Amino acid sequence: MPESTHDPYVRVRGAREHNLAGVDVDIPRDALVVFTGVSGSGKSSLAFGTIYAEAQRRYFESVAPYARRLIHQVGAPAVGEITGLPPAVSLEQRRSSPNARSSVGTVTTLSNSLRMLFSRAGRYPEGAERLDSDAFSPNTAVGACPSCQGLGRIHETSERLLVPEPGLSIRQGAIAAWPGAWQGKNLRDVLDALGYDVDRPWRELDAKDREWILFTDEQPVVTVHPVRDADRIQRPYQATYMSARRYVLRTFSDSKSPALRAKAERFLTSAPCPVCGGGRLRPEALAVTFGGRTIADLAALPLTSLAALLTEEAAREGGETARVLVEDLVARIATVTELGLGYLGLDRATPTLSNGELQRLRLATQLRSGLFGVVYVLDEPSAGLHPADTEALLVVLDRLKAAGNSVFVVEHHLDVIRHADWLVDVGPRAGVHGGQVLHSGPPGDLAAVEASATRRFLFDREPAPERRVRAPAGWLRTGPVTRHNLRAVEAAFPVGVLTAVTGVSGSGKSTLVGALTEELDGVGRLVTVDQRPIGRTPRSNLATYTGLFDVVRKLFTETEEARARGYKAGRFSFNVAGGRCETCQGEGFVSVELLFLPSTYAPCPDCHGARYNPETLQVRLRGLTIAEVLDLTVESAAAFFADTPAAARSLGTLLDVGLGYLRLGQPATELSGGEAQRIKLASELQRPHRSPTLYVLDEPTTGLHPADVEVLMRQLHGLVDAGHSVIVVEHDMDVVATADWVVDLGPGGGDEGGLIVAAGPPDRVARAAGSRTAPYLARSLGSGERR
Repeated sequence: MPESTHDPYVRVRGAREHNLAGVDVDIPRDALVVFTGVSGSGKSSLAFGTIYAEAQRRYFESVAPYARRLIHQVGAPAVGEITGLPPAVSLEQRRSSPNARSSVGTVTTLSNSLRMLFSRAGRYPEGAERLDSDAFSPNTAVGACPSCQGLGRIHETSERLLVPEPGLSIRQGAIAAWPGAWQGKNLRDVLDALGYDVDRPWRELDAKDREWILFTDEQPVVTVHPVRDADRIQRPYQATYMSARRYVLRTFSDSKSPALRAKAERFLTSAPCPVCGGGRLRPEALAVTFGGRTIADLAALPLTSLAALLTEEAAREGGETARVLVEDLVARIATVTELGLGYLGLDRATPTLSNGELQRLRLATQLRSGLFGVVYVLDEPSAGLHPADTEALLVVLDRLKAAGNSVFVVEHHLDVIRHADWLVDVGPRAGVHGGQVLHSGPPGDLAAVEASATRRFLFDREPAPERRVRAPAGWLRTGPVTRHNLRAVEAAFPVGVLTAVTGVSGSGKSTLVGALTEELDGVGRLVTVDQRPIGRTPRSNLATYTGLFDVVRKLFTETEEARARGYKAGRFSFNVAGGRCETCQGEGFVSVELLFLPSTYAPCPDCHGARYNPETLQVRLRGLTIAEVLDLTVESAAAFFADTPAAARSLGTLLDVGLGYLRLGQPATELSGGEAQRIKLASELQRPHRSPTLYVLDEPTTGLHPADVEVLMRQLHGLVDAGHSVIVVEHDMDVVATADWVVDLGPGGGDEGGLIVAAGPPDRVARAAGSRTAPYLARSLGSGERR
């Protein structure tokens, strides 16, 4: 069919991306389309990996001949043809590298409007010169406080922190803040060359020498004559000295390694900047007020409070300029608060936000963009949303559609699925057992598709089976807690049962549970399973995190071919030289720089993504190379390694938490927060623990189809039956309905939350007056409705 902008359908033919089995599907434009299916079924491969990827490829192709020349390297999705495809905008849950300067205000661009308000309509001190809007930004040279560079806090260190054991000599490691291995030896050798005694106990060195070694800003260059080792000759070399303070501050501010940053932070103290008082700006900007408050004061307010204050002040004393600017700013804040994020402040740093919160902020920004005629592709926008806030989300999605756009949503939430104009159900199961479109049409027609895993949750609802509530074996108490929006809150959590902590976004759930884990007493062991990535680079993957990779490499070294060649375990690691492909350094891909566009990645031209050199790939374990083993799904690997106990145990627990569809070598950067959390849970479950353990999980059902939720909950209830305790922070009312105890916070978010509204068994909390959770929990308890 020829391409036509008037075709009312996006027509996909022969989609083979990942596990898609040559899929043909027609999807209507100008509609809210929901893609469903169990985790790993192929729905994201269709929505993001095929439809959005093809739209992006076409965009690159249209930009310039330079970009077109690189398209074959960037790679097109594995699809025969797509017609009727408009330009697309992707709103995924993946985040870029953490940046302390990125905030709610910068993501939504609301900070720009607030700065303009202060520049044009702020109250200036008498005789002060009017400032441009850039002067109110802590991220510009003209605005940032010169003392803290616009960060609001200063970091310092001391001799006590840098040298915790002054009885040691420098050679013995007295300067604990120094790096390990060769770098630390190099700094020690430089001091030796400069004439300092590195073998004398630190406390016996002259005070002025200790001061210089730890705190100097000088960086002298000297010639180092290394001590000759018996097995190798080391030639003299030029080296630069760096004081311990300088090293720690540079590592903390510049290192891309979370581990190195965390180590450096142990040697630092943090305090509000004495010059700006934490306001992050120069004094002349902080002297300007609106309604008697500085821009830093307003940026710290929850958005709901900020909108109310701005409206009141503009009406009371603002002129026409203030009125116009405030009206625009308040209207833009309203789109964010509509999505249940009114508890956030503009200065809230984005690294502290959940993936769901970050995606909804981007969605709010798109609502004001005025774009039309595009396809928005969203990745589970309901993630992290209380059921009460999901209703507002549906209104927002409808507004995007009403503006003349197509909205394609990958979702598991049943209320969102029911609201769709069109449903694309992918399955029937995950991995090689999925990849088929079971249904493409109105949601109601799915009732006739018996192969669908989604069908029974939408149409075959049965009352939840009666389950006896477990009796607590004891209590864990915390409080009074005063932190964030919690005000002297005291709470009790039962031991030996499954507890659900509920409440709208920003009500204080995570803060309360975090306080409990910090002062825990009365339980043998604590395991916190969060949704942080299992690694920040593609070198970290499922196999390396679980320890399975060590087992696999050992098996390869025991093959006849490896023994004959003298290959050790390191030969089969893609992280070190020897067996890896040196063109891509074992990454499997190379970066492609596109002029004026973000860099992208293409498969390595030498190893084609295998990560290893040809010699390493000549060694086979039962017919498979190391690259082919890493490409196995967990399900396939479980069969392949069934006779290897160490591997079978790891793979079995991954299957138990519903991750059979993931590949062993799947990079950590490709995993969702929910997948990372379940990998951590599986790693924990494979370790035998006899002592009672408290497991704390933060929204473990995020990204899970209702069928996968059932699998996960069987595991968590199994832990409780084995004598452990489980606490889940959760929005899924079906999960909450199966809990033994519920702690509900609220009643609202931010300043309107922070209180325990109700606590008790689910049926009691479902009747609690004033709880926003109660009606949804009652519905789940009454009808057996799933998500």
